[in-house]
Amino acid sequence: MSILYEPPPTEYDLKFVLFDIPVRIHPLFWLFSILFGLRLGDVHAIVLWVCAVLISVLVHELGHSLMMQNFGQSSYIVLHTMGGMAVPTGSGWRRGRSSSVSTSNQQILISLAGPFAGFALAAIIMMVVRALGGDTALPLLFGFIPFPQAALPYPGRINLFIDFMLWTNVFWGLINLLPVYPLDGGQAIRQVFLQLDPWGGIRKSLWLSVIAGSAAAILGFVFLGSLWMALLFGILAIQSYQRL
Repeated sequence: MSILYEPPPTEYDLKFVLFDIPVRIHPLFWLFSILFGLRLGDVHAIVLWVCAVLISVLVHELGHSLMMQNFGQSSYIVLHTMGGMAVPTGSGWRRGRSSSVSTSNQQILISLAGPFAGFALAAIIMMVVRALGGDTALPLLFGFIPFPQAALPYPGRINLFIDFMLWTNVFWGLINLLPVYPLDGGQAIRQVFLQLDPWGGIRKSLWLSVIAGSAAAILGFVFLGSLWMALLFGILAIQSYQRL
């Protein structure tokens, strides 16, 4: 998911390489993750929350990058503010394939790879929970939506961390699949519209983004009591309208 433009590098960036993919974590990623978890109230819970967000967003972006890699496109990952982005880079040939992603179907697979990488991680966690004698339920977190929760016969903080991991991967994955640009679902649906209507596909996808974003903002605020969802989708709907 890439809601914002890539932030410029800073001397405080954390950099490393994972699966031959360069990763850069901007300081704002830590700041926003902490701010979003402050309502938890407990320092230990906030630390667990930030760790869960880090792992979940990284897995999400790795899904995009590894799918690009499968099509011969190199990339790097930047984690920042409210999420992250997998940025294609380079030219030439890799692994016998052209490094440029040229088909709509490839673009769709790349867009969907992020959310489904998170779903796969959540499924693995839930299977492990059940294998260890745990159970799952559907409580609420942060007043948003029901999400899978683990109940293991272990100390509470382990359960809490698993809860955070499941919530970030399930809830954020579903959010990313909404047909709102530039979320992953919005980028995938744009390619579908372009296949059906090469001349007017982008415009139709933007109108859908405006409608879906406005509806998500209203529903998020009225039914879920989430000002965060209202602001996020309100801004995305406005941006899509401006692009029209």
